[in-house]
Order: sequence, then structure tokens, then C-alpha cells
Amino acid sequence: MEFKQRNEHRRDKSCCLENGCQEQKNRGSLIFHSDRGVQYASKKFANTLEFYGLTRSMCRKGNCWDNAVAESFFKSLKTELIYGNKLIKKEKMELEIFEYIEIWYNKKRRHSTLNYQTIEEFNNQNKIYKNVA
Repeated sequence: MEFKQRNEHRRDKSCCLENGCQEQKNRGSLIFHSDRGVQYASKKFANTLEFYGLTRSMCRKGNCWDNAVAESFFKSLKTELIYGNKLIKKEKMELEIFEYIEIWYNKKRRHSTLNYQTIEEFNNQNKIYKNVA
């Protein structure tokens, strides 16, 4: 059972990566940042990133600040969506998380690290600068 769960967990990561790449139109500008976990350090995963044209980034050994933005995201997800919610079925939770990320977090929520812009505003601003250059 544990082996099956580990394989499903790995497959879920690949599916998430594939779905994310399909959503993005400009793949070459994406960076995949992770910790130094064995699943991310493997040659197979490196080949997957290369296939999708993603730049690979891993945190430095013993430097927790490298993952600060990702850790902040998961803290926000947990405190703003997960904690305090009733237990719901997996399919419903997947929909809730999708809506949280795609509708709230990316398009409406303002981020201090982006000078209090939404992610969508920040990305659109960068597209304008690229077109000017």
C-alpha cells in the first residue's frame, strides 16, 4: 500500500507539472524551483523539466531562505483556505484549491513581494516591458 501511494504521489507531481506547462504559453520563461529532495534531483525529473523547456532551480544546501516564497504560498493556502474548513471529499478539495490558486491567489490577491500587485498585474507589466525592448 505504501509503495502504491508513493507512486501515485510521484505521478501526481508529474501531472501537476504537465498541467502547469500546458497552461503557460511562454514555457521558456518558467523556472521550476524545489528543495533538494530525491524526487526533484533525479535524472528522470531533470529530463522532464528539459522536455518542457523549464529552467531548473534548487535551493542551496542548508539555506532555508531559498524556499521562502514557496513556503509563504503554502502558509497562505493553509491559513486562507484549508484550516477551519470542514472535511470534504477529495474532488471538492481539488476544485477549491484550483479556484483558490487560479482565481484568488493569481488574479485578486495582492502580494507584498510584488509591490502589492496581483500576480496577473505583475506578469502583464513584464509583458509590456518585453514588447518595448
